[in-house]
Amino acid sequence: MSFPLPAQSEPVSDVAELDNLAERTRRYAALDWISRPVWVFDIDHKRVYWANAAALSVWNALTLQELCTRDMGRDMSDSVAQRLVQYQSDFIAKGAQFNEQWTVYPAGVPVSLNVRFSGHRLPDGRMCMLCEAEPVGSVAPASLRSVEALLHTAVMITLYGQDGHALYRNPAARAAVCNPDERLEERVGDAAAYAQLCSSLQERGVGTLTLSVATPAGRRWHELSARQCRDAVTGQDALLVSEADISAIKRTEERANFQALHDALTGLPNRTHFMQRFSWAVSQAQAQGQEVALLFIDLDHFKDVNDTLGHAAGDQLLVTMAQRLRHAKHGNDVVARWGGDEFLVLVMSPNIRDDLAALHERISFAVSTPVRVADSDVRVTPSIGVALYPRDGDTIEILLRNADLAMYAAKERGRDTLAFFDEQMAQTVRSRTELEAELRHALERQQFEVFYQPRVDAATNTIMAVEALVRWQHPRLGVVSPEHFIPLCESTGLIRQLGLWVFARAAQQQVAWAAQGFDLMVSVNLSARQFMHPELLNDLQRALQQAGADPSRLEVEITESMLLGHDPRQLELVKAITAMGLSIALDDFGTGYSNLAYLQRFPIHTLKIDKTFIQGSDANRSLAALIVQICKLMKLTAVAEGVETQEQLDWLVQHGIDQYQGYLYSRPLPVDEFTAWLRQEVQ
Repeated sequence: MSFPLPAQSEPVSDVAELDNLAERTRRYAALDWISRPVWVFDIDHKRVYWANAAALSVWNALTLQELCTRDMGRDMSDSVAQRLVQYQSDFIAKGAQFNEQWTVYPAGVPVSLNVRFSGHRLPDGRMCMLCEAEPVGSVAPASLRSVEALLHTAVMITLYGQDGHALYRNPAARAAVCNPDERLEERVGDAAAYAQLCSSLQERGVGTLTLSVATPAGRRWHELSARQCRDAVTGQDALLVSEADISAIKRTEERANFQALHDALTGLPNRTHFMQRFSWAVSQAQAQGQEVALLFIDLDHFKDVNDTLGHAAGDQLLVTMAQRLRHAKHGNDVVARWGGDEFLVLVMSPNIRDDLAALHERISFAVSTPVRVADSDVRVTPSIGVALYPRDGDTIEILLRNADLAMYAAKERGRDTLAFFDEQMAQTVRSRTELEAELRHALERQQFEVFYQPRVDAATNTIMAVEALVRWQHPRLGVVSPEHFIPLCESTGLIRQLGLWVFARAAQQQVAWAAQGFDLMVSVNLSARQFMHPELLNDLQRALQQAGADPSRLEVEITESMLLGHDPRQLELVKAITAMGLSIALDDFGTGYSNLAYLQRFPIHTLKIDKTFIQGSDANRSLAALIVQICKLMKLTAVAEGVETQEQLDWLVQHGIDQYQGYLYSRPLPVDEFTAWLRQEVQ
């Protein structure tokens, strides 16, 4: 341990203290005959209390008076000061003794010593430290530095014996335990976790735990790593355990996880959270013989508030409505924000109709009560659609669709009312079915077309890549939005065929552009069904070979939901895709789980921040800023989607987002129009 020496001694103003030196000399006269260095250190005052002649030589002091007047605390490091306090505490508590290698620096020259430390009471009753030293002799510089590093590091290092008792703790480890005699099993605390660690050590010789441990500063999160070794003193088996404090990371992760499951503006559960709670509610209802209802709530005339008073006023209104809905619910009912001015309520009850009538009254009163916003009294009303499980659907997707249809029926009936889904509303679903039938022939009739939207550098506006986006040129309906036909393709199983066609066209187009001098990275979306299809890798490889494309110039976009769970095939699949030379982008980041764990597990290159965080409120943007920090930490490319205004772009540049795409730069264009635009850009 390093023990710096002050540049010069400071005079002691207390003359009586100096007069006591003669008394100290008489008290410790026997120790002055010892040839090895011995000194008494006053831990409280951080000064040498007494030293024999050999110690004066070590400390490069001409007299005892000179050495005793030196203020050792002036240049003492925090780790040394902390270690001395630990010594004093252990001397008092259990008469402990320590043997350690220290390095002192008299006149700036390092002197390495093996020192035995023990407690010693001064005449005034204070506990000080008796130091008995032996020169280390010739030691390799690397060994000296390793000792210093071990003693000064913030990593907590402990050597445990076979019985679980600590044989050695470095200063950081000693400062992190409440009881110096704490055994490894007590350190871990949880019996199951300790058994898991022991099992891992027995099988592989190493083990790792992330756990909450008790420290003098309270409970902290530590990453504990253990490895089998031997005690260098006895040669017996031992365990070397290192602990790193990851409390700050845990807090950041918990905050990110909370934000991933809650709406940033209102604090209500978001879509992902609601989906999880639905599965739980259904299982609970089935076990208890209850019914489940899904309420889809839309605020009537909310758009007028945004248009007349501004989006800040609209956000304030949404926050108030969220609070009121939270108070209007009953018991285990779940209230969530679906998006915009739409909210969901999940209700479980043995008498669902009666309870829904009472809930409707509470919601209607809570929502329609005027709110003071932007110096104006604003009043909105709720239109509510209800779908019952399992009568109106046995999946969350069907119930949401039917509750949404019922909500629109409530609006058609004059707003500010509640409507249950019925078969008449299902006519809308039948129309959707007709669209599905037409969709099956769309590929054969070449009604699909690939549009391209540029992805540009946020700072220079240089085109970095393009995203391939499919459009359906319907002969009767015109251009059908992907929001309508992609879910249909998913549900009908056509998504693999369509997705492969888009990927193949994109690969061919990348080759064509490269031949024209436009070597662009082309990004293509993969759907969930396509991603998990057993023939995906063969499909991609075949398309690349047929197009003669360079895989390094193609990127596939996947969503967060595709990586959830613990199926090892997901990781294997992503690794196989990157092994082909393709890059991986995570699309719509922030709308799902936003779990940091899979960002570390999967070889992801690009993170695409969903447009809701760019176009939304300051609360949403704060989450976007957090995502950018994650990207920088993990060396990922951050891409902002849906950038439509210069103000949004300025914010991106200010916060260091790498790339963006959106209507501010260019809308998606057909290939001929996009190619012509490219030629114009390079002229």
